[in-house]
Amino acid sequence: MQPAVEFEVFTLFPEVFEPYLQTSILQRAQQHGLVAVHLYNIRDWTSDRHHITDDEPYGGGGGMVMKPEPIFAALESVLGAPPACPVILLSPQGRTFTQRIAQELAGEGFVDIYQPRRLALLCGRYEGIDERVCQYLVTDEISIGDYVISGGELAALVVIDAVTRLIPGALGDPDGASDDSHAMGLLEYPHYTRPAEFRGWGVPEVLLSGDHGKVARWRREQALQRTWQRRPDLLAKAPLSETDLKFLQKLRDKETPNS
Repeated sequence: MQPAVEFEVFTLFPEVFEPYLQTSILQRAQQHGLVAVHLYNIRDWTSDRHHITDDEPYGGGGGMVMKPEPIFAALESVLGAPPACPVILLSPQGRTFTQRIAQELAGEGFVDIYQPRRLALLCGRYEGIDERVCQYLVTDEISIGDYVISGGELAALVVIDAVTRLIPGALGDPDGASDDSHAMGLLEYPHYTRPAEFRGWGVPEVLLSGDHGKVARWRREQALQRTWQRRPDLLAKAPLSETDLKFLQKLRDKETPNS
């Protein structure tokens, strides 16, 4: 069985990935052959005895910059020259990672071009990466948010996790991924489990009714209300029905004081 997606991860710290990859959903997805994650240490492609992968930046300034030679050597050795798959640099300068991009990487606009399905994830470190890598090797740059972390390893794990969840069979619940926050453009509805009452706080009666139609309507309305309250910007792009729009108008009417 060929994996749905093969992740080729190039990093200076492959040991960072192992604990998370061997846990829960990602572990099961690999065991069942749904995804494969291959880790490559860029230091293995250095040519000096000290395995140096960084140097001082031209023009001066603080920090060190990752050298182009070992990066090109690593990716071209594994993926070919030029690489026969997308090469994604995890970078604060990239496009902001969203559920839509996760869906794209999991299949849409990807599998028709590249066979087999492979994604190369390049993890930066230090002050940055030599710009020639970005210009002549990288095909896409992705950021997981407007903040700074120490390297691309955590960002790569975020991408791997988000994409893997979308692969059929990766989750125990076949509808789990479609119900997640952002999957349908809205934040997810609230969840409850046993006991039905805890410290005097009960579960909404509709969830105990056994009426699946009412439960589905309640969940949709809760997702709409939560999104409207916390992330109203998402509503502009979410696919909304006439019923959804009427419900949102009721929420707005309640907030508008009577004249």
